[in-house]
Amino acid sequence: MTTDTPARLLQLLSLLQTPREWPGGELADRLGVSRRTVRRDIDRLRELGYPVEASKGADGGYRLVAGKAMPPLLLDDEETVAIAVGLRAGAGHALAGVDEASVRALAKLEQVLPARLRHRVTTLQAATTPLTSGDGASIAPETLTVMASAVAGRERLRFAYRAADGSETRRQAEPYRLVSTGRRWYLVAYDLDRDDWRTFRVDRLSEPFATGARFAPREMPTGSAAEYLRRSIQRRQETYGFTVAFAGTAAEVGARLPGWLGTPVDEEGTGGGGGGWCVVRGETGDPVEWLAVRLGMVGCEFVVREPAELVACVRELGGRLSRAGGA
Repeated sequence: MTTDTPARLLQLLSLLQTPREWPGGELADRLGVSRRTVRRDIDRLRELGYPVEASKGADGGYRLVAGKAMPPLLLDDEETVAIAVGLRAGAGHALAGVDEASVRALAKLEQVLPARLRHRVTTLQAATTPLTSGDGASIAPETLTVMASAVAGRERLRFAYRAADGSETRRQAEPYRLVSTGRRWYLVAYDLDRDDWRTFRVDRLSEPFATGARFAPREMPTGSAAEYLRRSIQRRQETYGFTVAFAGTAAEVGARLPGWLGTPVDEEGTGGGGGGWCVVRGETGDPVEWLAVRLGMVGCEFVVREPAELVACVRELGGRLSRAGGA
């Protein structure tokens, strides 16, 4: 019999998180207490925000259901290792859908991982090679989690940084946000040495160290870290605008189109298709060859309106692919 109420509640919660209905008598036997005690413990869990549903009758019981808010979860060793490995694999590559929230979750999980589980996670990750669809550089998950923790805790960060020209410097900054572009991770921070806002490519950053020194957040010039990063990238590279028409509605094409390419807008009669087309207008600094390939990967018929360089590139690429296929 478990006489320690907190320990018993944790044990009860662990049982209820198994997706099944538990008869009150079975729970009482598992916990070594009376059915009355089980009912009181169920009430305590409800007070803590866990939505426990009870069904009446001889075969009635208890089960944990979805509520309005996400309550804390209890995970066993295998579940913890599986989640940590999955988050590490995703966070190491700036894949679409794996954003700052995923990195924050990994940082929280690794902060409380016991040494024995941390060793299992590291061993398993070292023995596997993920096949990723992104073309960005891979990043050590530890690098991301250190930075995510510094962002959440508002701690100054020290790190080594290698610039595009190969020069290396030591930096001290107030980290504001981690931003994923779909291919790369960037750190948006206030550079204390330059006394100004800066963006840092995380794959060029090494030896991150949270100093423990707290700071009061400064006001972001653009109001949004993502917008600041977008403007920063545009300033550093020569960009060009493009207009492309896709065969399909804006909703259909938008579901396939990466956000960085732009937002499709329905436009009847576009591209000579007689209706059911949409148009995307965007700006990028990527080579036209890469943009041509990425447009083809959307999986829809499309017509390039501008620029002329992109039109020529698509035409040349199409001919090359046709010849490669024996046409």
